[in-house]
Amino acid sequence: MPTYTLASTVSAEIDVRKSRFIALAVPVSGRDAAMRELGRLRAEHPTATHVCWALLAGGQSGMSDDGEPSGTAGRPILEVLRHHEVDGVLAAVVRYYGGIKLGAGGLVRAYTDAIATAMQSAERIERIERGLLAIEIDYADEARVRRWIEQHEAELVDSAYGMTVRLVARMAAAARESAAAELRDLTHGRANVEVRP
Repeated sequence: MPTYTLASTVSAEIDVRKSRFIALAVPVSGRDAAMRELGRLRAEHPTATHVCWALLAGGQSGMSDDGEPSGTAGRPILEVLRHHEVDGVLAAVVRYYGGIKLGAGGLVRAYTDAIATAMQSAERIERIERGLLAIEIDYADEARVRRWIEQHEAELVDSAYGMTVRLVARMAAAARESAAAELRDLTHGRANVEVRP
């Protein structure tokens, strides 16, 4: 069954009894990327009362009420993400308190409505798991292998030059085994190819 993520970041803003709720849903590769995004968001909104969030990213999921009463922010945001059946998505809601208490039920509704409003404009795309292919080749084969990488929608992420050329490409995880065989054929067996996570 395919998993989905977002094509791009979406946002929305709602006002609930003088409190401002700014919601963002951001496609992320994992928890580290999500924490960087949260840091950026906090820096952008230094006077915000709360920055509550939820992350769905395989085994790296999590959530935070960031000082709101327990269960009134992080969990409702997470439920909206689950409802949209996405993975690799950070959803955050920045709240500026407006002076009127909303109560637990009001907070749950406000956080749910804010992120749900943002998600209404979200475009879901199939999430393709990617992995690395480490390729060690002779200098004579480098141009041919680089051309192969470009033609196969792989991304060259590293290159090193010593006695041999070492290239590291990121590509769809499911295609790596067949790619390794193709590269060995392309170089008449000279390429040393290693599949990495």
